[in-house]
Amino acid sequence: MGAFDSNSGKVGETHFKELLLGSLGAARPELICGPMFGVDTSVVDIGGGQALAISSDPLSLIPTLGMKVSAWLSVHLIANDMATTGFAPQYAQFVLNLPASLSKDDFASYWHHIHEQCKRNNIAITGGHTGQIPGQESTIAGGGTMFLNAPLNQILTSNKALPGDSIIMTKSAAISSSSLLSLAFPETVVNRCGKEVQLAAVENFWQLSVLKEALVASSVLVPHQDLHAMHDVTEGGILGAIYEMANASGCGFEVEINKTAVREEVQAVCNLFEIDPLESIGAGSMIISVKNGSEEKLINALRVNGIDAHVIGQFVDKSKYDLIDANGRKSTYVYTGIDPYWEAFFKSLKQGWQ
Repeated sequence: MGAFDSNSGKVGETHFKELLLGSLGAARPELICGPMFGVDTSVVDIGGGQALAISSDPLSLIPTLGMKVSAWLSVHLIANDMATTGFAPQYAQFVLNLPASLSKDDFASYWHHIHEQCKRNNIAITGGHTGQIPGQESTIAGGGTMFLNAPLNQILTSNKALPGDSIIMTKSAAISSSSLLSLAFPETVVNRCGKEVQLAAVENFWQLSVLKEALVASSVLVPHQDLHAMHDVTEGGILGAIYEMANASGCGFEVEINKTAVREEVQAVCNLFEIDPLESIGAGSMIISVKNGSEEKLINALRVNGIDAHVIGQFVDKSKYDLIDANGRKSTYVYTGIDPYWEAFFKSLKQGWQ
């Protein structure tokens, strides 16, 4: 990151493979799925036909956005990774490296909201570490890890997409980036886009969880037969998530750009901040790889549960990454690992946007 990688917020594909992938400690036969670019959850065979799934992510603590928003991000971004297995997380550990400037009242509020979110989602907090660190003023306040136990033959990982599978996306592109920008710069968004747009974009923040659609998918389709893989959208947006999924699965893809879903308020905010919604942080949307012929069953079930979903393309058996426009013209998607959200956020801060 920073000095040796892009400004996307996490280590990109090249440096992940160069610096990390060859140095993973001991090789253990019970590790079924370990660290891999495009795969956020590891799976360990614990015997008896059961498996342990594990995922980690940074914890957010953003005083300007408030403790409730920060806690929501901290819990749900890890839970979203876990949801790609088709199961809900059961246990969580949190390592808190808090700014020395954080008040006791703010910490109490932050932890209360973490507790409430875990309780609401039936996640037991099993331990961790808490400390205040002099000089630590980052909005990353440590890290969290979640675990779940489930039947080994039912757990999904995002590297199992197959050529010929249909690609389904849920909700909208850029839900998280547009909502966070609207929270961070409310006056500017209201003045440039209107109050209704700002309120709608902010309201989208509370739709960042993809656990519901993951559980619907794994309940109406048979894992590994009709439902092959899921991947939550984060840095790089919808297109980045599909690329990661294809790359991990040894596939290519064809995506019809005009079929991707971008809500009106999302598009308006993205236009204001000059970011491409299809390539910007998109937590709240899930990419689902399903066997051809299973699309309608899943989409209908999701919509019954209040979740919009659309077929936007397919995985193919060649290493090509094609984007198809409304006129049928093809162009090649080039993955850069750079998410436009970060530059837009810091540029807006520098310009004094409120």
